[in-house]
Amino acid sequence: MDLKQKRRELDIIAKSITNRDIDIKIAQNCQNPVPGEGDPNAKLMFIGEAPGAQEDKLGKPFIGASGRFLDEMLEGIGMKRKDVFITNIVKFRPPKNRDPKPSEIKACLPSLLAQVEVISPLLIVFLGRHSMNVFFPNLKIGQVHGEHIEARVKFSSKLIIEGTFLPLYHPAAALYNGSMRQVLIQDFTKIPKILELIS
Repeated sequence: MDLKQKRRELDIIAKSITNRDIDIKIAQNCQNPVPGEGDPNAKLMFIGEAPGAQEDKLGKPFIGASGRFLDEMLEGIGMKRKDVFITNIVKFRPPKNRDPKPSEIKACLPSLLAQVEVISPLLIVFLGRHSMNVFFPNLKIGQVHGEHIEARVKFSSKLIIEGTFLPLYHPAAALYNGSMRQVLIQDFTKIPKILELIS
């Protein structure tokens, strides 16, 4: 798929999200849906959990304090936000930033998987346990953070996502915990080496 075609496909997915075509209560109650954004040809795709208050206000992913921290870490490995694709499992803010419900994750999953298929990134980075557990329900982030996983993940008989995955702690958690912050920065520096290894 060439760049123009990828852009077109991603626009179709984003439009369906911003039109609130996904039939869940939070889609109707949020201020702004947050489809995700970035380079359609990105080698690196970040998947978080769900939008927070700032994201809900502006319709963009990771733009609050944890987003600034993410930008900082990207700069640390010589990358910018425009070089990657950033999105969430759930595309609408859950009230009071509560954890997304399984039914909300299930409803938003086809949109996310469609984005993954179009972008076809070399490396998918999970930001936090919630996004990791959608793909790998039995893993514990405390045990696997910073370790890349080569896997085929089956979602249905027709849909298999095959590739390399990297679970990291969520930037929001690391902001309030100094030791976790250092671990996340350290894990993040492995990204260029992993990309080199798999490209």
